[in-house]
Amino acid sequence: GFTTISLNIGCCGQTPEEHLRVLAWFRHWIGAREDRYQLVLRPGDAAMARASGKLGVLFDIEGATAIGDQISLIQLYRELGVGWMLIAYNRANLAGSGCYDEEDGGLTAFGRDMVKEMNRVGMTVCGSHTGARTVRDAMDASAAPVIFSHSNCASVYAHKRNISDEMIKLCAAQGGVIGVNGIGDFLGPPGADLAEMIVRHIDHAVQLVGPTHVGLALDYVYDKQELIDFLTQNRHLFPDVNPNDPPIAAPGILRDVLSRLIALGYLDQDLGMILGGNWSRIAEQTWRSA
Repeated sequence: GFTTISLNIGCCGQTPEEHLRVLAWFRHWIGAREDRYQLVLRPGDAAMARASGKLGVLFDIEGATAIGDQISLIQLYRELGVGWMLIAYNRANLAGSGCYDEEDGGLTAFGRDMVKEMNRVGMTVCGSHTGARTVRDAMDASAAPVIFSHSNCASVYAHKRNISDEMIKLCAAQGGVIGVNGIGDFLGPPGADLAEMIVRHIDHAVQLVGPTHVGLALDYVYDKQELIDFLTQNRHLFPDVNPNDPPIAAPGILRDVLSRLIALGYLDQDLGMILGGNWSRIAEQTWRSA
């Protein structure tokens, strides 16, 4: 049932060169299969892909190490199809602090310049994985809505990767969207029903800020062994996550999530916003011509 996806091209401490190599490979692979895939560069491209029966593809970056100390790389990434970039990946970088840092120093001067440039070129600012003070500073600095692309509700399940009700309300007040992810460690205790927990997080956010500010963002990893290797080799990034067999909701869970939301009384209009309408609105509000 998914018609548009966002492919991550890098995270954490990876260099600009590593990000650009992955992005170039993805673009080359997609370009060789234009009968099945369409790059989503502008707000209307996702609808065009859906209408033509193709899978729309955009790109995202998890953390400002992708630009090193070079602000001008942001425009290049945007022109190549990166729709959103988050500020920090769990740990501090040149732009600000991560959600796992003991001390959150807030958005740095470099980070403010980064947010300003992202606004200018039309790249959406994301606060997932980022420290709360740093995100608040980014919201103050940004002329466009700031999103949480894949963050769950701390009030439903307490975890450092999840965000408080205060942050959810601040995000919505600025026009942003909170995307609920499908990573089991962030959804609930071990053994929890992933579909049920996704629904609980969605419903909690909707009860706080309404369906116009909630979305779905599974954060699905298609190569689970690669994820296990990553978590094992980078324990400092996720010290409280079990790296051996992390539970992840696969795309097929969408049907179960939908049926449970309908049982709770969600209307077609609400579901349309949660399942993509709100993300389309963010693209219309924040993107510029790439």
